[in-house]
Amino acid sequence: MSYTLHLNREAQRQGTLARQITERLNMETILVIDDDLAVQHALRRTFAASGFAVAEARDCTSAVQIFDTIAPRLVILEMFLPGGCGADLCRLIRRKSSTVPIIVLSSDCDEVDKVLLLEVGADDYVTKPFSPRELLARVRVALRRLERPSLPSHPFMFDDVVVNFQSMELSRLGRSVHVTTQEFNILQYFVQNQGRVISDLEFLNQVWKNRRHPNIRTIKTHILHLRQKLESDPRRPTHFQTVPRFGYKFIA
Repeated sequence: MSYTLHLNREAQRQGTLARQITERLNMETILVIDDDLAVQHALRRTFAASGFAVAEARDCTSAVQIFDTIAPRLVILEMFLPGGCGADLCRLIRRKSSTVPIIVLSSDCDEVDKVLLLEVGADDYVTKPFSPRELLARVRVALRRLERPSLPSHPFMFDDVVVNFQSMELSRLGRSVHVTTQEFNILQYFVQNQGRVISDLEFLNQVWKNRRHPNIRTIKTHILHLRQKLESDPRRPTHFQTVPRFGYKFIA
């Protein structure tokens, strides 16, 4: 799907205002794309109270115009916009920026397939109705992800496990442990995000990236293998923890 970008006054006003606020106050800008005025109002209040500048769009054409004008730090996108252009807009934004986080809103969780969201370029999703505070928490997580710390140059240790990220070698109780490349990539991502809950969708997006996307069971299988190889008691893991309904968390 292509967009005809006829600049309109409202889109110009929104983009110019957000850019001026951002430049003046050095604020990060969030672009909210939703045709529901009540949702826009609630998010505007929530984000403004937390120190963010907010730009708003109600349709795909103005959203593209504003995105190009202000280069937002993060995008919140209603998937089912009038005309059904949400998925195409998500793809277009992802082509324009490979790094800007995109959080999708959906009024019907049955229609939101995690792999489909990954394919169109989304980083996370929230089902309506939702708590603005929950969405704000997800926004902060997505922004922190952009500033992910680098891996340690020295061996990383937890329990009786030693990991050398430079040589991609693992040992436990002094004995070498074989892990697959993808298991090592998951372990690396866990270490970079210690103590933070990581969703299945985030693993798909950040670890598998542009490679062939697995299903959710594949992720569970990889994490199960890491537990079997690196946990003292795989049935009661202390390091590779499951957070019900949200994902996984690594505790060193």
